[in-house]
Amino acid sequence: MTTLPDFRLETHFSRWEFTARFNMAASDAETLTLRELLALADEEDRAAWEQMALGYTPTWGTPDLRETIASTYAGLSGADILTFAGAEEGLYCAMLALLGPGDHAIVTVPNYQSMETLPVTVAGAVTGVPLRPENGWQLDLDDVRAALRPETKLIAVNFPNNPTGVVLDRPIFADLVELCRARGIHLFSDEVYHGLERDEARRLPQAAEVYEKGVSLNVMSKAYGLAGLRIGWIASRDHALLQRMERMKHYLSICNARPSEVLARIALKARRTILDRTRGLCAANARTLTAFFADYADLYDWSAPDGCVGFVRYRGQDGVEEHCRRLVEEAGVLLLPSSLFVSDLLPVPQDRFRIGTGRKDMQPGLDAWRLFLKTAYGR
Repeated sequence: MTTLPDFRLETHFSRWEFTARFNMAASDAETLTLRELLALADEEDRAAWEQMALGYTPTWGTPDLRETIASTYAGLSGADILTFAGAEEGLYCAMLALLGPGDHAIVTVPNYQSMETLPVTVAGAVTGVPLRPENGWQLDLDDVRAALRPETKLIAVNFPNNPTGVVLDRPIFADLVELCRARGIHLFSDEVYHGLERDEARRLPQAAEVYEKGVSLNVMSKAYGLAGLRIGWIASRDHALLQRMERMKHYLSICNARPSEVLARIALKARRTILDRTRGLCAANARTLTAFFADYADLYDWSAPDGCVGFVRYRGQDGVEEHCRRLVEEAGVLLLPSSLFVSDLLPVPQDRFRIGTGRKDMQPGLDAWRLFLKTAYGR
């Protein structure tokens, strides 16, 4: 495999994520302290934590963790789960296991960069299908049908979407599953924001639940706010595929950290409490942002997203790149401009920035933003 290009978004985060005073661009939920998480443990898991031996774990993940993960899906068991050291490792292994030279993949645009870069690197032949702002960022299945080839092996989607925050309409998702089933195509579904939908009625079924070749990616980092655990997983009923990915993991993390597996199990068992908290934060922050952007309607086009991130249009004459640069350098307010979501397959609107709604204490960042607008623009 050829050398991968720089990961634009992660390179930008390496520069600013821990130095900017106000990270307004985060796509994860507010985290918990170790004490807060352990307070959610039952007696069995508290004992497992206190008596834990710090040795290796199975490459697949411990059986109890896999069964707990499986309980978050309808109709799946622990045998349908393979754990990873975060979501990125799972995505990496999945793309290598699903694709090879001569294969063709279809991916949605805009998206998280590795969803495009890895298929391009592995298979070479990749077609982008657009999520258009004029269509409410919804997927048009006519675009998918037009992109299909005899050698198409994979369609990769991400809903709730990063960076737009949009959830696919349920009838479109159902039709997408049937399109994949009719042609025997794997459907890779990046579901790391599953559970963060402000309106639970818009939540989609997970791909592995509804399709025998569905491949669902998830992680503790986003909806659960537990990025420091570095626990992700792939769910699929295609056990041959899981086995190929497990062999690849031997060259990467080999296994997960045992303390992280115990803590992830605690969080997953308490998921109702954690997800209710997260959705409450997202909803409250969406209301706060709606009020903020209403005060600057000539500068920003905003509508509250389905998920925990939004892709806001900037209307200023200086352009979104300069605007975001000045905000972080002069006011310490970090946003992610469109250039970090650019695609080699299709154009991405270049007047947008990503903002997150999952963190607490948003107001100080908005105060600094307001002061910047007043000082720099006389607003």
